[in-house]
Amino acid sequence: MASHAKRFAVTLIKPSRYDNDGYVIQWRKSGVPSNSLACMYGLTRDCAERQVLGPEVDITYVAYDDTNSVVPVSKLIGEMSQADGALLCLIGVQSNQFPRAMHLARRFRAAGIPVAIGGFHVSGCLSMLKEIPADIQEAIDIGCIIFAGEAESGRFESLLKEVWAGTAKPVYNYMKDLPNLAGEPVPFLPDYVIDQVAGTYATIDSGRGCPYQCSFCSIINVQGRISRWRTPDDVETVIRENYARGVRRFFFTDDNFARNKDWEHVLDRLIKLREEDGLKFKFIIQADALAHRNEGFIEKATRAGCHWVYIGLENINPDNLMAAKKRQNKIWEYRKMLQIWKKHGVMVYAGYITGFPFDTPEAIARDVDILKKELAIEVVEFFYLTPLPGSEDHQRLTNAGVWMDPDMNKYSLSERVTHHAKMSDAEWESAYHAAWKSYYSPEHVERIMRRAAANGKPLTKTIWPIVWFWACHEVEGIHPVEGGYVRRKVRTERRPGMRIENPLVFYPKRAADFLWKSARWMHILWTVRSIARKIEADPAKREYMDAALMPVVDDREAFDELEMIHTHAASANKLQRAHINVHEAERAPLEAAE
Repeated sequence: MASHAKRFAVTLIKPSRYDNDGYVIQWRKSGVPSNSLACMYGLTRDCAERQVLGPEVDITYVAYDDTNSVVPVSKLIGEMSQADGALLCLIGVQSNQFPRAMHLARRFRAAGIPVAIGGFHVSGCLSMLKEIPADIQEAIDIGCIIFAGEAESGRFESLLKEVWAGTAKPVYNYMKDLPNLAGEPVPFLPDYVIDQVAGTYATIDSGRGCPYQCSFCSIINVQGRISRWRTPDDVETVIRENYARGVRRFFFTDDNFARNKDWEHVLDRLIKLREEDGLKFKFIIQADALAHRNEGFIEKATRAGCHWVYIGLENINPDNLMAAKKRQNKIWEYRKMLQIWKKHGVMVYAGYITGFPFDTPEAIARDVDILKKELAIEVVEFFYLTPLPGSEDHQRLTNAGVWMDPDMNKYSLSERVTHHAKMSDAEWESAYHAAWKSYYSPEHVERIMRRAAANGKPLTKTIWPIVWFWACHEVEGIHPVEGGYVRRKVRTERRPGMRIENPLVFYPKRAADFLWKSARWMHILWTVRSIARKIEADPAKREYMDAALMPVVDDREAFDELEMIHTHAASANKLQRAHINVHEAERAPLEAAE
């Protein structure tokens, strides 16, 4: 870039959150890259290349992911203060990350540097609540810019121009005007950020929006229920640009890839890149429990390189699913759907929520046992039912004046933040942790791996995912999506209000904690590898059969033989007889979104 008279410095930070000891959850390498950061980096890069502030102004920019990098706050403040103009952008801030974002924002604002905060928390709150919450109002009061909505369609460019001109407004609310994504600058992360991600993944959102109406979901109220998508050309650009620098794995962050109306064209393009152009990449997608009904979807997804799929099963009790407006999930199709993915060699990662209205400790334990016996899933992540800001649940509880924990740092889905009508707080918390312990028991891990061996899947592909999910919860005490390799803890980077520990206390305690947790990680890894070796040595491993692998002839058969159906027969039959038949349940939300 040519040298000009003036410089405008943009710093992009994706905040993490604090653990229960007040330290930032941060790793040498984090497990999941941030697509929000990638999107904003791509937009910033585009603005700099087009010199949107004029040919006499250089836009310099740098990105930090707080989950895998120590943000050099003092250094950044010094560099940005020396520029002719500057903007700190706190990117993709979720509700549980808002306290950390505010900690960073206060320090930059104290130095007089403009700060903009965007992401799901501010977007969800401004979309669904009648009044601005106190934490967002505090951000406005200290001079932060609140950016609700998406930054494409020239909106980020406009913000840069107004900050440069000194005319920026305190609130930008684009929630009623979601942009078209076709032809927009594509997500991109620089090498120094990608290198800090375990497995060297890159991300892309090929589409945004989901047509369904799940009451616990904030995505539908932040990204909308109408499908918006990038073009196959845009997707190809991301793949090729990353492939050229050695990235071979991708994470499609679409909330529901199967409801992207352009899914077939995207998959066809990916198939061409793999089969004709020789680009051997793989990727993970998220799809709903009805994706197998899209003719050709699973077949094309696997040809295109899909090797993992995330499915939001959420629960196996139809009453709970109905209460959450997740009517598209039909428990009598779960096994059939999973077997189709298995037939094509795709491993399944599923979400399961505890704390629905009809849950009790006994019901949760029973249903998790049924899930283990009858559904062929490699890894399951368990959640507390959480009224996330931006969701219908949060809006309803807010309007009703129902207690919700005021500490946003806890809204990570892995901490209880409200009460349950049928369980005490202690019972719910115990049931939640018991679900993890039950699923990641040596007995069930062996069952998972025997199913993989029976399907001809190399067990080396299942070992590390199981270890990761098992150990993140049991050893680190965090959710697996917040996990990483080698925990970082910066002594002086503690949550405001918590005492900075004396070095003579902090470092010995940190060393002991590291050694103890490393030993526990190694024990879990040894346990899983031992199970794998035992199965590999079994000459009859391909003959293994259980209820989850039994072929499904038709949906009626599932009613006759599954404990899942026997247990919830009345609810399942009620669901079938009611206004939601198999086709209407699928069609109604889709038509509403068109």
